[in-house]
Amino acid sequence: MKNRSSVTEFVLLGLSSLPEHQMLLFVVFIFLYMASLAGNILIVLTVMTSHNLHTPMYFLLINLSLINLLSSSVSIPKLLHNLLEGRKTIDFAGCIAQIYLFTWTLGSEALVLAAMAFDRYVAVCHPLHYTLIIRKEVWVGLIVGVWTAGLANSAVHTGLVLQLSFCGSNIINHFFCELLPVVQLSCSDTSLNEALTFLSDAVFGLGSCVVTLTSYCFILRTILKIRSREGKKKAFSTCSSHLIVVSLYYSTAVYSYIHPSAAHSLDRDKAIAVLYSVITPALNPIVYSLRNKEVKEALTKLIKRLEL
Repeated sequence: MKNRSSVTEFVLLGLSSLPEHQMLLFVVFIFLYMASLAGNILIVLTVMTSHNLHTPMYFLLINLSLINLLSSSVSIPKLLHNLLEGRKTIDFAGCIAQIYLFTWTLGSEALVLAAMAFDRYVAVCHPLHYTLIIRKEVWVGLIVGVWTAGLANSAVHTGLVLQLSFCGSNIINHFFCELLPVVQLSCSDTSLNEALTFLSDAVFGLGSCVVTLTSYCFILRTILKIRSREGKKKAFSTCSSHLIVVSLYYSTAVYSYIHPSAAHSLDRDKAIAVLYSVITPALNPIVYSLRNKEVKEALTKLIKRLEL
């Protein structure tokens, strides 16, 4: 690593260079981080302690919460440290670790949302065959596949970054080490990195998006065929929470990674990154606890038990 690069640390410009903004940003981000930790841990505990929620959909929800916990923990603690200390540096190894972990969570989240959409498709469109299609070995295989594919994707990208040389500027116009901003600093040929990043975006981003949208097209068609108003409401309520979470994820992450290079604005990309790396992990537990009746009831019981 040292032989291939003269850069031993990077400078993160962060979200603002104005001194008077640093403490405000610290307060805002520590609040969001605490909300993300508390909300996602509560979701995990709620599903694990409630036998009514021991279904494939809610075990996928546990994995989404674990991904959100890891995603927010990759970027926010270092950001808080830099805001508090007034230093905006990160060493080379720490930067590589952030790239590896965040790329892992980003790809895994896309896949787990697609798996959840497929689960809702089977539940709404083929309810009588649900237990036959979504057998234990199927959803366990989905979960293992999600984490393994995300891990392999991240390992490839991080390995390629380690092959690059960094001998020029070490200033990253971001608040953490994300893959593309770091690759753009290299003085090596990055064509392979960029090609594989595009391929990864297509497979993980567009691929999972197509699966999700296709699932919801079939779900919507099935719901419209239901004659009773109560039946339509019940069918839609099983999907509404996931649909909101999917909208939050794809409206930010896909925009950030798949858009024309001419439309690049580093400041705008940083703002979008705040949405999908900080705000979305904090909002997801709120969406599931407020929009999902089963989760809400189980969460209320858990809180009452904790109070006792």
